[in-house]
Amino acid sequence: MSDVVTTLSATRRRILTFALAAFGTVLFLALGLPLPFLFGPMAACLIAALAHVPIKGFGQVSLAARTILGVAVGASITPALFAELPRMVTSIALVPLFIAVIALVGVPYFRRVWGFDAPTAYYAAMPGGLQDMVIFGTEAGGDPRALSLVHATRVLIIVTLAPIILTYGYGAGLTNPIGAPASELPVQELALMAAAAWIGWKGGARIGLFGASILGPLILTALLSLSGLIHARPPREAILVAQFFIGCAIGVHFLGVTFRELRRVVVAGVGYVALLALLATGFTALATRLGLAHPVETFLAFAPGGQAEMTVLAIVSGADLGFVITHHLTRIILVILGAPIVAGLIRRRS
Repeated sequence: MSDVVTTLSATRRRILTFALAAFGTVLFLALGLPLPFLFGPMAACLIAALAHVPIKGFGQVSLAARTILGVAVGASITPALFAELPRMVTSIALVPLFIAVIALVGVPYFRRVWGFDAPTAYYAAMPGGLQDMVIFGTEAGGDPRALSLVHATRVLIIVTLAPIILTYGYGAGLTNPIGAPASELPVQELALMAAAAWIGWKGGARIGLFGASILGPLILTALLSLSGLIHARPPREAILVAQFFIGCAIGVHFLGVTFRELRRVVVAGVGYVALLALLATGFTALATRLGLAHPVETFLAFAPGGQAEMTVLAIVSGADLGFVITHHLTRIILVILGAPIVAGLIRRRS
């Protein structure tokens, strides 16, 4: 009986969350604000979370929405992209240096300024995936709640500021068509995309692939794209759905935040984002000065936001999606591969 009550309660909370997110979307549309399907749900869920409204994330539905972006990135991997890889080598080589500088700045910041313990400070500083950093940090003895809030704050602020910087700093419009309507795409390609999303996600999760909901579909769709079976991104409607649930997920992360956490952990995260912004700006300027890429692509490539969120911004700004995601994948892979090594070092020192 208690399980039924719990299920009903969770269902009602999700219905409330969906209603608030939909209201936020409609409001942003009515006001003509940018990216209403991303920022509308994000703002509505964030306000509700901070007001302690009993909202709840969408679990597997949110993960399923992320597969759409994996398919979108995979569809952009074409033979032409491989021809461009030699041009990217120098800028990709800057990514390990970028991570090293972040560690040298971020770990002392969290340790000395905010008094975090060593594992929490390291995994809070590392710009990897939110879930991965929380898992690795917890296994290393870090504080999972602090890690979750720091990384949620990082993603929230970067996703909020990046469109402003793109628009006013680089003169980029956010009006690029995100995809053709479903009615204009061949049915067989839609079916292949859906199969790649599902099989890539579940198959990747089964073999323990990190970021399986994005990377699994990305890999399978890339193979379909390279073999000439897919020629377009997912339909416009699907990408809007992905934006909606990603926006909800960012806002819901702040559910249950106490005043003490807001004053210490979230403020620490805000300060750290300012440091990251300075570092990302410096590397963007360096790569641009070296003539490695257009400023918009370079900015998005080094902006340490979430992989899904940066994919959305790359699509709507008309940036070279392959260039941007190649750099983000490099960053995340390096951070993930280094995480167990660092965790072992921290345990031995402890």
